Amino acid sequence: MRLNADFSHFASVTPDQYRWVDSPSAGVKRMMLDRIGDEVARATSLVRYAPNSQFNRHTHGGGEEILVLEGVFADEHGRYPAGSYLRNPIGTGHTPQIGEEGALILVKLHQFDENDILQLAVPAHRLPWQPDRRPGITYKMLHTYSSEQYGPERVSLERWEADTLVSYPPLAGGLELFVLEGSLLCDGQEYATGSWCRYPVGAAPQLRAGNEGVQFYLKRGHLAAANLPN
Repeated sequence: MRLNADFSHFASVTPDQYRWVDSPSAGVKRMMLDRIGDEVARATSLVRYAPNSQFNRHTHGGGEEILVLEGVFADEHGRYPAGSYLRNPIGTGHTPQIGEEGALILVKLHQFDENDILQLAVPAHRLPWQPDRRPGITYKMLHTYSSEQYGPERVSLERWEADTLVSYPPLAGGLELFVLEGSLLCDGQEYATGSWCRYPVGAAPQLRAGNEGVQFYLKRGHLAAANLPN
């Protein structure tokens, strides 16, 4: 399967475009955002777990990154409520076991550098917002990593006040975001809560917060390592 698989172009998915599909495990549905591969794939997805569902034990052959959006995600290692950020490096494994709350997660698979071996469980919902040097913006830093080949990568949550405008210089490593609250505007399009956008290497987006502000997950620098199509 190839879905939004050309990393040299902008891609986006808005909530009105969601198409949920069943996973191999009962009570688990996926909304695919981008994907290269079948059941084992480089993928970015939303995954919804019904209450008291579970997913088969699996090993992360290419690493796994999770942001818990709703409910409580859980496995044999712990329980992670909405706002938790998890990183499971290459070679780690677990068995998701969801309780009565159910869960909705944003998950990225097979996108780890082999030398990025730090396993994390960050209670981001408890972290204080930090002031950014740009006016009207606060942030929570979740992870940073520097690849010898591709340069720095950073993952954060950002919160922008209403109508805050940011013009990015050409992106050396691309940019990917998921809108958590409010809305974000770019090139005349409004991306509401639940929208996903991916800007390629070299893009220079101009983003503006909606009139109620915006909060979003932001990942930068990681797309230089993506395999571009021939």
